[in-house]
Amino acid sequence: MLESVGPEGYVIRKLNQVRDSGETSPVRFEAIEIIEALILALVAVATAWSGYQAAQWAGKRAEEYGKASRLRVNAEGLATLSGQERIYDSDTFDSWLAAKLDGKADPFNNTQALPGPIFMPEYHNAKHEQFLGLTKQAADMADQGTKSGETGDQYVRITVLLATVLLITAIGQRFRFKSVRVIFMILAALLLCLPLWQLLLLPRI
Repeated sequence: MLESVGPEGYVIRKLNQVRDSGETSPVRFEAIEIIEALILALVAVATAWSGYQAAQWAGKRAEEYGKASRLRVNAEGLATLSGQERIYDSDTFDSWLAAKLDGKADPFNNTQALPGPIFMPEYHNAKHEQFLGLTKQAADMADQGTKSGETGDQYVRITVLLATVLLITAIGQRFRFKSVRVIFMILAALLLCLPLWQLLLLPRI
């Protein structure tokens, strides 16, 4: 039957057992079984949501790492072009030759003179500036990918906690002593509060 498949089917079956048992089932266990069924229902829903979010954040991390890699490739290409422009910049020869002819400076004999116009504050290379901008974007994107991965890992840890709650509940159901079963039920309920609280606080996609 469909009711016997998965955690949801187990919860439905337990509720049906409580409903159909009538007077044959001890009254003191009915409330415990209902609470256990509710705990299992919450665990099932929270586990599904946590697994979904973990997969989403893992995909986002891969996407952001891919974007960062593409930005780095483009930045390296601009860096190469920028270096070539610096090497073959005709302004280097023209500017220093004009300074020599005008008598305003003597870069060939003055030890205080700058090595070339590219070292002057006024000098700007457009491709080099684009390279710096893309490099920063790549670093920022990689940081975002790292944060997305950390968020996904948190969802995975929540899933592990929920599995622990499920295990504790299942162990408690093996006992027919009311006091022991109540202890396991309270322990499972308290432990369930932690992953549920974390699910409320974590960012979602």
